[in-house]
Amino acid sequence: MEEFIARGFAATRLDDIAKRAGVAKGTIYLHFKDKESMFEELVRIVIVPVVARLTALPPPTGSVRDLVEGFASNFLKEIIGTRRGDLVRLIVAEGPRFPSVADFYYREVVSRGMAAMRGLIELGIARGEIQQKNLASYPQILVAPAMIAVIWQSLFARHAPLDAQEMLRVHLDLIFGERRTT
Repeated sequence: MEEFIARGFAATRLDDIAKRAGVAKGTIYLHFKDKESMFEELVRIVIVPVVARLTALPPPTGSVRDLVEGFASNFLKEIIGTRRGDLVRLIVAEGPRFPSVADFYYREVVSRGMAAMRGLIELGIARGEIQQKNLASYPQILVAPAMIAVIWQSLFARHAPLDAQEMLRVHLDLIFGERRTT
């Protein structure tokens, strides 16, 4: 992971990975057919379990907003402030040049997250918590603050720190209506 994050997907060489791991390059080929399959396994180990945990939502006993807030808060904690965030940024940056890597990431990570968000949106609409029925067609809108936070963190945080949790709250106020304090 450190080699991919430091050099990017394109510039990472299996020789460098082997050297960092303290093994011969041939040892890598005993487990992986190429750099792409190694990267895919890295995503499977580092990110897929997090998405599985985040999308394994509890039975919807509370409000949908509470479920979404919990999901997003966990995402921010598990991704934004960790090396996983660097891996996501790597995919965002290099995915256009390596469509098979982007396709893999979509299949293993993005599609699962979108399905979970769509389910929550549909539940929110059915319960009357979400008024905008077309939101179910665009679950990306619900997770947009998380993606903005991932990108912002690497590009602009040193200039203008972002309170991702507060941005999320404002975003959810737009979708669910302002939360009333009593």
